[in-house]
Amino acid sequence: MKRLVIFDFDGTIFNSVDDVFICFNKALVNHNFPTLTKDEFYKVLGGNIDEMVSLILKDQNTPENMELIKDTYGRLYNESSKENSLPFPNIHEVLRKLQDKGMFIAINSNRKNDSINYFVDRYFNDIDFAVIEGHNTAYPSKPSPCGVEIIMEKLDVSKEESIYIGDSSTDIKTAQNAEIDCIIVKWGYGNQDVWQNDYIIGTVGSPCEILNYF
Repeated sequence: MKRLVIFDFDGTIFNSVDDVFICFNKALVNHNFPTLTKDEFYKVLGGNIDEMVSLILKDQNTPENMELIKDTYGRLYNESSKENSLPFPNIHEVLRKLQDKGMFIAINSNRKNDSINYFVDRYFNDIDFAVIEGHNTAYPSKPSPCGVEIIMEKLDVSKEESIYIGDSSTDIKTAQNAEIDCIIVKWGYGNQDVWQNDYIIGTVGSPCEILNYF
């Protein structure tokens, strides 16, 4: 019997890629680096900010260049209206129904906590997220199981009682490293290879299908 549902954030709960993509390309232009296509950008998703910038800059990923792009991107993103970032359709209703069933709902993401909290406060103020574990320099990012293990420990929930819901190969590896079940959503930033991974217990094509597992 599951008691804890741990959600990835970007690509699972929230459709945020467009604003991130726009701000990264603006930062690259500002410092005369090549910009990315949307398909190229999808390929660098999944890691924390340092990993993403390193992949974006490729052989120009010196510490100085990485800090330059990170700082500029961070400023541009913080100043942006984030008008393209919205919850995926019907995900709010699903979160509310899981909450009504008495499930613990948590978030484990490589996005920083303050950024996650900004969107949670704005769009999910009626959802009681039991724990939010974003990117923290004190321990490794996903696919390390550290964030998941912290969530389970805080809530005193076992591996067997926990399940991870995400959209990417990083999410699958995170669940696998934490030794918990995993469901993959098809509306995020993953692809056919992710959907056919042998580790997952299933895929869902719409948020309402998540409820079939509980």
